[in-house]
Amino acid sequence: MRSLFRRKLDVKLKSATLAVLAAALVANTAVSVIAQAAPLKGAPAPFDKGGVKVALVNYLSTGDFFQAYEAGAQKQAKALGIDLRIYEGRQDAAEQREQIQQAISLGVSAIIVNHGLPESLKDVVQRALDKGIKVVAFDVDLGNPKVPQIEQSDRDLASLLLDQAVKDNGDGFAAGYVYVAGFAPLDRRDAVWRDFKAAHPKVQEKARWGTVDNPIAQSVANQAAAAYRAHPDIRVVFAPYDEFARGAKLAADEANLSSKLRIYSADISTSDIEAIRAPNSAWVATAATNSAVVGAVSVRAAALLLAGQAPAHRIVVKPTLITRDDLVKNNIRTIAELGEKFPAFRSSDAATAGWIPAAE
Repeated sequence: MRSLFRRKLDVKLKSATLAVLAAALVANTAVSVIAQAAPLKGAPAPFDKGGVKVALVNYLSTGDFFQAYEAGAQKQAKALGIDLRIYEGRQDAAEQREQIQQAISLGVSAIIVNHGLPESLKDVVQRALDKGIKVVAFDVDLGNPKVPQIEQSDRDLASLLLDQAVKDNGDGFAAGYVYVAGFAPLDRRDAVWRDFKAAHPKVQEKARWGTVDNPIAQSVANQAAAAYRAHPDIRVVFAPYDEFARGAKLAADEANLSSKLRIYSADISTSDIEAIRAPNSAWVATAATNSAVVGAVSVRAAALLLAGQAPAHRIVVKPTLITRDDLVKNNIRTIAELGEKFPAFRSSDAATAGWIPAAE
């Protein structure tokens, strides 16, 4: 009898320990930006009472773009009094699914999905919607009419870059192309690249490479080095993501090819500006939105949904073309200075309302 009691007690202790560990795991997986969400004066429900919890579930978090995106989301959440729980991405589809499940279990009111693979997300996102949780998505097309899609106008972004490439190099050149399929923004940019090649038959794609393996820039650099050796006639590299461009530039620097190559990218950060401005840099242009602004737009879209003021299904943040000459001529060295010289880069009127305060 005593041994039976002991076994039952052990089972209870083990169960309690597992429960504590599970709770700790959930708590430690997400970073809470605000310990307690405060009421927002003059705002519609539920923001007039506070206590609004929103989850930001990332797939990619490597690189300056995503760090700035998170920072912009945090600032807008703070302005709205939102308790924002951030789940860091590790390029792991299964983990992202689990994190969305954790957010559902946590009882959040809304979920922001930042990138990801649609095939691994659609069912778990539907599960959130079925529980009354609002969902918005940035740069991942979930194919659901209830989920607003936030994007950077990838068609405009790629078109600005490729028009600049023609301006700099003429309508016939040997090109290298950095691309990974399956990511909505890259796939949309790829559609523009395909149309561009059809309209410019003298442009020859000599090599294609790309990976999102960490560290992305170094992994891409290893591939680029091999491509440059195999195709020494490459003169233009279209790398429509700044981590791709970093890799392409690293390989060009190491092979002493900077004077022979021109790299065209997307996205920008202060460290990108430094790399573009570097003496004899092969990285000559980028087209970008302010990723901090996109992060703020993502939070505002979720807030509008929660307030019953549904934003447009497709929310577009317009990009700006930024060349090396622009940066040097205007002595721009940081994102803040870029915003001062290019006002369109500094803010966006997407997903706004009179009751939503500006992010500070």
